[in-house]
Parts: sequence; structure tokens; C-alpha cells
Amino acid sequence: MTLCLQHPRYGYYMTHDPFGALGDFITAPEISQMFGEMIGLWLADAWSLCGAPQQARLVELGPGRGTLMTDVLRALRVAPGLSERLAVDLVETSPALRQVQRETLAGETIPIEWRDTLAEAPRGPLFLIANEFFDALPVRQFVRTAPGWRERVVGLNRERRLAFGLAPGVEPDLPLNAPLHAMIEISPVGQNVMAEIAQRIASDGGAALIIDYGYTKTTLGESLQAVSRHAYVDPLTTPGEADLTAHVDFAALARAARAEGAKVLGPTTQGRFLTQIGIERRAAALRGRANDRQKADIDSALHRLTGSGDPREVMGDLFKVMAVTHPDMPDPPGFAEIES
Repeated sequence: MTLCLQHPRYGYYMTHDPFGALGDFITAPEISQMFGEMIGLWLADAWSLCGAPQQARLVELGPGRGTLMTDVLRALRVAPGLSERLAVDLVETSPALRQVQRETLAGETIPIEWRDTLAEAPRGPLFLIANEFFDALPVRQFVRTAPGWRERVVGLNRERRLAFGLAPGVEPDLPLNAPLHAMIEISPVGQNVMAEIAQRIASDGGAALIIDYGYTKTTLGESLQAVSRHAYVDPLTTPGEADLTAHVDFAALARAARAEGAKVLGPTTQGRFLTQIGIERRAAALRGRANDRQKADIDSALHRLTGSGDPREVMGDLFKVMAVTHPDMPDPPGFAEIES
């Protein structure tokens, strides 16, 4: 997955702009400005709950086209004094996407720096967004065989084409209470990234918001998929030409965060989270100064972001939201009556 997505010459993210109607998929910020505005208001509230620190770092992991950050920064300006105390770090490895982000954010007055990794962002109270970031981090797959768990790998078949197979060795550290031929996906990279985020927040203060599609409990099954031109394709057919993702194991991320001393809230569904933090009120305000066609677009976007039903049409249930905060920070909104 890393090679196909990040290879400096042939990697998907190095050579493609995958977002929007002309790309391979559409993310929530591309659907409506309401999404980014609500995230911005949540971050402003989190900053206030942290005691309104004089220096704050706003970090986005995998910032796409810069659309989310544009909407977030516009919303953040409602918090008196926050914009003047803020520095922005965008963690992006793709030169093509960095250029798009620079063009999108060209009019911003808040200082913005681009980083290859989170570690490059200076220390300080951290307010972090990761929207559809963890799903693109590589997973390892293991299959339950009679001798034990064996890792699923990629090699060449007799026709010299890429094919899945099983490594000869047995993985000793996975539990055996699973049926034969069952599969489990694990993302050590994702857990390490979460541990780094949580360590910084537990040490320096702040809050992180993780939004992605996935499941709330570690479970068996395969979720690796490839998407090209808004359609699913074989992940082995055209490496580097399609986006590769896997569902996020939020329970594993939560365990990694708590191990570093941070507090975890959620996960909850995106629909419930956005509703609790006021997206319906924001939609009503936008409708108040919209024409009939714009009102219809607002209603459609609201339904797509928060609705329940077919995950190909709406995001409200499939997408989950989890917050990671300093242990002493009061709970931010959006997670009422959700077990943490």
C-alpha cells in the first residue's frame, strides 16, 4: 500500500489529484462548506476548553485540496484572539497536492507551513484534524490456517501477474479463537501515528479529531479496496493508478491513544456528531439567504453528510468520529451519551 500510494515517481498520491467530481472520490469537505465550518467551530471550542493557550498549532494530516482547512480557518475567526495565536501545519507528502493546497489557501493571513511528518511540526498545544487520513495508511492482513495465523502477501502467479498468497511463517502473537480461513487486518502504522498524536497532546495539551470510515470494535474481515473514477477496481490490476484504502479500526486507535495517557471520546457516527454540534442550525442559517436551488443543494448536502442508509449515498453511519484530548481537558461537544 505504501509503495502504490507514496512511491516518489509512480505513487498514486504523488501523481494524482484524486479529489472531487473529476477525481476518484469525493470527501465531506467537497460536499459542503458546512462540514469544515462545524469542524472549525469544534476546534475553537476545544481551544477555549484548553484555557485559550497563547500559542497553538493547528495541524491537518492529509489536507486534500485544502478545502477543509479553508472552511475551518473561516469558522475559527469567530473565536476572539484565536487567529492571532495560531500557526498552521499541513502534513502532506504529495508535491501535486501541496501545489493545489497552496493555490486554495493563497489568500490566508495565518502562517502556514508544509511538513512531511507530524514530528516536523514544532511542539506546543496541538489541535489536529485527520479527515480520511487513517484509511490510507497500510494494513497487514492475516489469515487463520490450521497451524495458526499466516500473513497475506502479494507476489507473482504462474502468469507472472500480481496475486495474493500466504507467507510460510506463522504469526505467534495473534489469538487463535477464530474460525479457519478468517482474516484480520491490523495497521501498525496507524497505531503508531495515533500514539504520536496522543503523546503530544498528553504532554503539550490540545485535542485531535479523527474522522474516517471504519468500525468501532476490532473485528474479523477484509476491507482493503481500490477506487478509480468513483468505482471499485481490483487493487492488483493497476498499482499506482488507483486509491487504496482500508476501514479504520477505531478501537485499536483508541487503545494506542490511551496507552500514551490521552483521553478518548467516542467513536460516534458522523451523523450524530455533526447533529450534536449544530450542523442543522448552520444549514437553517444558510437557507435563510438562499434561493430555491441553493436551498435544495443545502438540504441534499446535509442529508449526505448526516443521513442513514446506503453508504454509497450517505456518510452519516459509515463514517465515525473520535476525539483525543488532554486528560484534564473538559469534554468538548459532540460525544454526549457515548461510551468512551
